[in-house]
Amino acid sequence: MSEPAIDRGAAFLDSLNDAHLERAQEPTKPTPLPDSLPPVKAFNPEMLPSDLRSYVMDVSQRIQCPPEYCAVAALALLSGLMGHKVRLRPKQHDDWEIVIVLWALLVGDPSAMKTPAIKAMRFAIDAIEADMRRAFEAAQADHELDAELNEMAKAAAKKKAKGFADKGDMQAAKDVLASVEELAPAQNAQRLTMNDATVEKAGELMNGSEHHLTIVRDEMAGLLSKMQQEEYAADRAFYLECYNGDSRFTYDRIGRGTVAIERCALNLLGGIQPSKLAPIVRGASKGTSNDGLIQRFQLAVWPDPARDWQWIDRTPGPQAKEEYSRVFYRLHGLDLGADEDGNPPAWRFTAAAQQHFITWMVEINQECRSGSLSPLMAEHLMKMPKTVGSLALLFAVVDGDHGEVGEVSTLRALEWADFLRTHAERLYSASTNRDIEAAKMVLSRRDRLPQPFKARQVQQRGWSGLDTSEAVQGALSLLEEHGYLTAIETPTAGRPRTDYYWHPDLVAQQEGK
Repeated sequence: MSEPAIDRGAAFLDSLNDAHLERAQEPTKPTPLPDSLPPVKAFNPEMLPSDLRSYVMDVSQRIQCPPEYCAVAALALLSGLMGHKVRLRPKQHDDWEIVIVLWALLVGDPSAMKTPAIKAMRFAIDAIEADMRRAFEAAQADHELDAELNEMAKAAAKKKAKGFADKGDMQAAKDVLASVEELAPAQNAQRLTMNDATVEKAGELMNGSEHHLTIVRDEMAGLLSKMQQEEYAADRAFYLECYNGDSRFTYDRIGRGTVAIERCALNLLGGIQPSKLAPIVRGASKGTSNDGLIQRFQLAVWPDPARDWQWIDRTPGPQAKEEYSRVFYRLHGLDLGADEDGNPPAWRFTAAAQQHFITWMVEINQECRSGSLSPLMAEHLMKMPKTVGSLALLFAVVDGDHGEVGEVSTLRALEWADFLRTHAERLYSASTNRDIEAAKMVLSRRDRLPQPFKARQVQQRGWSGLDTSEAVQGALSLLEEHGYLTAIETPTAGRPRTDYYWHPDLVAQQEGK
């Protein structure tokens, strides 16, 4: 390189340093980094019917978990028992129908008591399934005896028919053989819950059941991660269809042949850690896996972690537990008949309830179309009418209403909508939460970095959440945006070099320690 060129390069570097020093003389004050998580509304027990409320709060207090964990677990399980027994028509004249299907997701750290909450709330449905299993086993034993007797009757008829045939009386022989009726096939075992199943097995269980299956997973991350993979694209499509509750789904498999599911419906209930939720939300926000799957988790709750703990040792409230259990048994045995076409009955809102629902629908649709919301949030809210309708209908049935969904049930459902919206906002913040947490970590450990420093020096430290260049760059960009850092780019023979300078106030603080 010629000497004039070297001089020009040195002069250029000097000008950059001078510019940096000039900016540092009168720097703007850093602005606080945003909160990692948006605030959520506090849970109001009055959002639940009284027969559920007492036990939900009893469990929450005894195991010291957020009450919303218990509440959404109970609602997801109950929606499975409602199944196809009744539907809601949210409009007075239109034939739009809502089938109750609820997907619940309990978000929290490993110590948040997600699994104990689910276990405590499912005791009633587990007892019902145990009763069903015993009844099936008894029916199966009876069927085996009937099958043996049927075989004996067939053998006796054949012997008698042979005598008639030997005499040439073929009609009498046919009549004798026809007199033995074919034994009806054994009933299939019915299920209410399952932890995992192939699409084919789930389809077999769905057919012939008026209940909806509910998949219960301690950790939903495994199922969601599996459905991110290309080889499980068909399973993902099946789950998406199951959310509607009344879609027809047909699959063809070698060995099983063609199986048509007339009304595929699945409720989902499980927990997930924030760190495992974040990549799923990021995939949806970037469009790489945004087909509406995560938005279907309408009963997703992410409460603030508990900061206190105390020793509590008392028996469960017997009356609260009994009231809760009775609701499950009542909905399991519920028979609301059918309409004149043989379809499940469809309820509508009362006049007062209808007006509340209309007002809310107008507001939510106008907001979603205004362009003021993120695409993910708008998509989530556009699925909320099904959730509000499902909750209103479920509350009406639990409260013992008949034929219509009243004002009390509808107002409860609308309060749930407001409550769940704040949790949805926190849920979708998971895509940006990583940068905020990483930025806070770099800021808190700035004394371990030189002045100036380079991005790779941060990555080399091996700090949690900062192990990739993408994560480091996101954190440093956020710190620069809020005035904590100044990035100075220097041309080199190859790629430009970027040095990061801490704000002078931070440097002074560090030197004063």
